[in-house]
Amino acid sequence: MIRALKKKLIDAYLSNEEKSKVERALKNLASTGFDPWGVNPETLKASIASTIWLYRHYYRVVNHGLENIPTGRCLFISNHSGQVPIDAMLITTAALIELEPPRLLRGMVERWAPSLPFVSTLFSRCGQITGDIHNAKNLLERDESVMVFPEGVNGVGKTIFNRYELQNFGTGFIRLAMETKTPILPIGVIGCEETLPSLSKLGPLAKKLGIPYIPVIATGPIPLPTKVTIRYGKPILFEGNADEPDSEVRKKVETVKNAIRAELEAGLAARGERIFTGAGV
Repeated sequence: MIRALKKKLIDAYLSNEEKSKVERALKNLASTGFDPWGVNPETLKASIASTIWLYRHYYRVVNHGLENIPTGRCLFISNHSGQVPIDAMLITTAALIELEPPRLLRGMVERWAPSLPFVSTLFSRCGQITGDIHNAKNLLERDESVMVFPEGVNGVGKTIFNRYELQNFGTGFIRLAMETKTPILPIGVIGCEETLPSLSKLGPLAKKLGIPYIPVIATGPIPLPTKVTIRYGKPILFEGNADEPDSEVRKKVETVKNAIRAELEAGLAARGERIFTGAGV
C-alpha cells in the first residue's frame, strides 16, 4: 500500500525530467536499491514530489548564484531560521531540481532525531544523517555534498525581534572542511524568518521541560506563504592544518559568517529592507 501511494505521489507531481534528476543524483546504489547511507530512490522521489509544490508555488523560491556551486565535494553552510527546517527542505529541493548535474545534499540532523519513531527511517531514506563528524567526513571523502547549519537550534528558534541576526557558529565545520580539503559554499536564505514569526521562546518553561524553546507564533501554527530567496555566495577553500588553535579557526568562522551576512544583506536590500537589530524576548 505504501509503495502504491509513493507511486501515485511521484506520478502526480514529478515530471519525467525531475524523476531522472533524482536518479542521477544518487551514486553507488547497491543491488538492494539503497545507497551506502540508506537512501532509497523511490522514497526520495516521493519526498521531493511532496515538497515541489511548496517550493514552486507556496514559497515561490528564487535562486541567485547557482553557478557558484562547485562540482565534487562541497559543504553547504547556511543561516537557519523559521522554527522548523523549511530552509533545509527548500535548499535540498533546489539542489536536486535546479542543478545540472543534480545534487543530493546530505543534511546533518540533530542527534535526538534517530530516537523518533518512523522519522529516523524516513530521514535516512531521503539522505539525511545524524550530525556526527565521522559521518560527514566519510561522505565528503566520497565526494558527496553535506549541508550544515552552524547556528543550530539558536538559529532556527530565533524570535522575530532578532530576524536575520546570525547567532553563534560552531567551529567543527571549519576543521572538517580543512581536513577533507572541501570548499565551503556560504548561503543566505531570505524569507524563512517570516514563515512562522515567533514573539517569544518561553525560555524558562522550555528549560523546565528539557527542550530548546517553545515558540509563541504570532500568526498561528500554519507557515505563511512568504516568498523565499536563496543566495549562493562564492565558494571558500581554507588551506592549513585542521588541528590549528581555536583562535585561528574562529577567524575562518568569521570569514564564512561575513560571507553569509553579505548574502543576507544583499537579499534584504533587494526587498528594500535591512537587517534589524532588536532585543530578544
